[in-house]
Amino acid sequence: MKKKLTTLLAAAGTAALMAFGGMHAGAVENYYTGDVTLDDEVSVTDIILMQKYLLRMETLSQDALYLGDLDNNETVDIRDLALLKHGVLTGDWNFVYSYYETTTEAVTTTTTTTTTSAATTTATETTETTRRTRRSTESETTTTTAATTTSASSETTQTEATTTETTTTTVGTDFIKAPIEEVVGYLPSQGKANLVVLYVDFPDCRYDYEPTLEELTQYCFSADDGAGDSNYPFNSMHAFYNRASKGAMDLTGTVLRYTTKNNQSYYDESRETAAEEALSYYNSSVDFSQYDADGDGCIDTVLVSVPTAAGNDFWWPCAGPSGSEKRFDGKYIGHLITGNAQVKSSTDHRNFCSSYLHEMGHCMGLPDYYLYYDEDYEGFHGIENTAGLELMDVDASTDLCCFSKLMLGWYRQNQITVYDRSAGGTQTFTLHNAQTDDGDCLILPCGDLDSKYHSEYMIVEYFTNEGNNSAPIYDWFSSGNGIRVYHIKADLYFNGWWTSFKYENGGEMTNEDDAGIRLIRLANDAEGGDPFMTGDVIDGSISGFHWYDANENESVDTGYSISVGELKDGAYTVTVTQN
Repeated sequence: MKKKLTTLLAAAGTAALMAFGGMHAGAVENYYTGDVTLDDEVSVTDIILMQKYLLRMETLSQDALYLGDLDNNETVDIRDLALLKHGVLTGDWNFVYSYYETTTEAVTTTTTTTTTSAATTTATETTETTRRTRRSTESETTTTTAATTTSASSETTQTEATTTETTTTTVGTDFIKAPIEEVVGYLPSQGKANLVVLYVDFPDCRYDYEPTLEELTQYCFSADDGAGDSNYPFNSMHAFYNRASKGAMDLTGTVLRYTTKNNQSYYDESRETAAEEALSYYNSSVDFSQYDADGDGCIDTVLVSVPTAAGNDFWWPCAGPSGSEKRFDGKYIGHLITGNAQVKSSTDHRNFCSSYLHEMGHCMGLPDYYLYYDEDYEGFHGIENTAGLELMDVDASTDLCCFSKLMLGWYRQNQITVYDRSAGGTQTFTLHNAQTDDGDCLILPCGDLDSKYHSEYMIVEYFTNEGNNSAPIYDWFSSGNGIRVYHIKADLYFNGWWTSFKYENGGEMTNEDDAGIRLIRLANDAEGGDPFMTGDVIDGSISGFHWYDANENESVDTGYSISVGELKDGAYTVTVTQN
């Protein structure tokens, strides 16, 4: 379940923000805060029901409204939904207001310690425990134990805490479950994802070249036609993501052509108005309910593309959750992309595809990797070297890197290898071409590795100038070949409304220059960022191959040394030694 900011904003304008009074602490004392389904547990099912309530698709009983008031303001509204989602998906209930008294009863508690090999009962004892009317502001989850509490009077079982996953669960076949799902995003990164493309112009700003709807549909959703297309790898958006995801993501959708009722200036500072107007025009002939692939009540993503002549002041390509309050066939707009990256000619749609593929990365939850305020704003100095190229960096013209694919769930279980810190010593690994279905990655953890990879670590891949990296940025410049290492600090940040990466480049939690903690860095960026090849050693002599210290500087020795071995049969060997 993803964080859905659009639903939250839309609900604020359209849903009845029900206030309720006359409640008392004992009214629903057998249930937990957030349990709007009244089934004695708090889960994704409660998120879905509360979301439907805010969308006026379901009603809630007085008891459910009482339990749904997570922030104690006697109203069930979008903030309660955000708090509920955060608590269910992360296990962190610290933001939930706790004020009702609790009841105490005698229980028998069996604590089970779980390891990767077996579950062993370590203790059984009778204690006094608290059955909470409201969730406490203290975290009620643990990382290594599962506590099962049996009531002496009712002999029923209630799970109070769950064991942290030691492996990532699969989705579909053998792909990992996408860790990006905890970050605000509407476009699914796995399975079917739907895009509504509105190719829009204005009475006073028309296209100088206008492709047919058939051509636009081909550029957006056609299957891979191979490297023969001069626009390859941006022959189509669907094909690019299909290659990058190893088939895990299936981008589908529709293209609609529209000319607005008013001149351009009318929409410049309210670009959602153009989207709403075009969708309203087609609402009677197009069933927009079919474009909600993940069933969250929102069209996954709506793209409004306008002529390049509309200028960059308001129409530079960008994406964000929509605040639109309008529904189309019962669906709100999820993420909204707007931009002026038009198709240039019958033989040139590369910028059209690459620009909006970058923006769709945001719709799935990925941030920009470049800096916003520094003169050297390229996150990986991608124009200056052959290793620092990435779709979410400023160039936006190459494949996604291993970290992006990890977050999006575009690796199979056996394609993620983690250095075994407990075994230590020297360990050798094989890395396959990242631009193929065999592409894999290696993770070197800093301390304990979060089961969803939201922690600090180095991540290593072998990349080539093939596949999605095969298009040169300029005639004289293209992606390189070799090993590259990224320093990741993928902590999550909940701001009381939704969850995002804490250290997004240029974000409020990041220094506004090249210093400080960042979500992702190329380890050898300061040395020029070229790929590592056979015979190279990556260790503390590399400026960026360090952990962050308390002052946000990369100064702490990782304790790792990587020796790059031979490239043989399309794969590199790398040997890692831990001091």
